[in-house]
Amino acid sequence: MSRVCQLTGRGTASGNARSHSNIASRRKFKINLQVKHVGGMKLNLSTRAIRTLAKATR
Repeated sequence: MSRVCQLTGRGTASGNARSHSNIASRRKFKINLQVKHVGGMKLNLSTRAIRTLAKATR
């Protein structure tokens, strides 16, 4: 399973990890995916997309 939201298309982002002495080394920001049943289908959704869906159904 790739770390990509099936609704929004967001995936893993990259950036810098900064040490105490401000030395930069590359790191990955992994997206928080959850499996949700939407419309009879299992989708891998980010938590942000789940919150947006909940807001839209209100």
